[in-house]
Parts: sequence; C-alpha cells; structure tokens
Amino acid sequence: MTAHLHHAHLFSSDLDAAIAFYRDLLGGEVVADLEMAGARNVFMKLGRGRLHFYDQPPKDQGRGAIHHLGILVEDLEATVERMQAGGVVLRKPISDYGLWKYVMAPGPDGVLLELFHFDLAQVPPEMRAYFFAD
Repeated sequence: MTAHLHHAHLFSSDLDAAIAFYRDLLGGEVVADLEMAGARNVFMKLGRGRLHFYDQPPKDQGRGAIHHLGILVEDLEATVERMQAGGVVLRKPISDYGLWKYVMAPGPDGVLLELFHFDLAQVPPEMRAYFFAD
C-alpha cells in the first residue's frame, strides 16, 4: 500500500490575495486555475508541497480555513475497501471524473481526507510533474 500526502485544500475569503501571498512571499507557482465543485479552485506548487484553494470563505466546520488533506493513493478502490472494513463511513461513493477519482473520508479529530487517484494516461503533459507523474 502506498499513499502520499499531496496537498492541503484551504478555503479563501480573498483568493487573489492568498495567491499573491504564497506566490510573492514564498515563491509559490500557480499550476491550475479552474472551476471545480461549484467554485474557483487554484492548485499551487510550493517547493515540493502543494496547496489547493477554494474561492470561498471558511465555513464553520470546526476546521477553520482547512477544508481537507489530499492523499494520493495507488489503488483507490482497495483503499476504500480497507477503510470501510476498518469501520470508516465515507461521505458518499467514489466520484469519478475520468482522469481523477476521489472519495472524502473522515479522519481522526475531525480532519477531512480526500483520497484520490488519477489516470496517468489522461493527465495533460503540463500537469504531470504536479501530480508527481514524472
């Protein structure tokens, strides 16, 4: 079993200011700026780490500005089976967007986890390094 912490996904009440902060002060690089899950989402490289942002103010979910931790897994279906066998109740079934499949799962202490896998053959060349594919 292989899993990698890939990104923290944050809410942002001023997305352009957040982008400028991480880009200008810490050297972050915007890799994607797209509409996803009903909101503008920005994916950013920060050194060897990754940040994702929702263009939404933090919601009162006990997590502050942190929405979830994204964990890249080799075999999403096997990971889901293992978690369910261990008593984890998923929020909903696996969402399949072709290139990207994911499921949201509760972690300890209210930390929300996005467990995901992507089809390497469908990843655009300019995004391969972002997803650790090269």
